[in-house]
Amino acid sequence: MKKESIITLSKAASGQQVKLISIDAGRGLTHRLAELGLTPGVELSVVQADRSGPVLVSVRGSRIALGRGMAHKLKIEPIG
Repeated sequence: MKKESIITLSKAASGQQVKLISIDAGRGLTHRLAELGLTPGVELSVVQADRSGPVLVSVRGSRIALGRGMAHKLKIEPIG
C-alpha cells in the first residue's frame, strides 16, 4: 500500500473500485458504518460520486448513500 494512493471516499470517482483502508471517526460512527458492512479491508464500488451530493457505494451486495462529511472520514485505496 502506497501512502500517496490513499484518498478519502469523498474524492473518489463514479465507477471506481476501491478498498476501505481506515475510518477516521468516533466509536459511534465507526460502529454504525460497521453495521452497514463498511469495515477496513472491504472492497466497494463507487456507484455515484457527484461533487455536491451524497456518495452512493455498493458494498457486500447493498447500496449505501453516505453524506459528504461521512465520506470524508473514510480512507480508501483504488484497486487496480
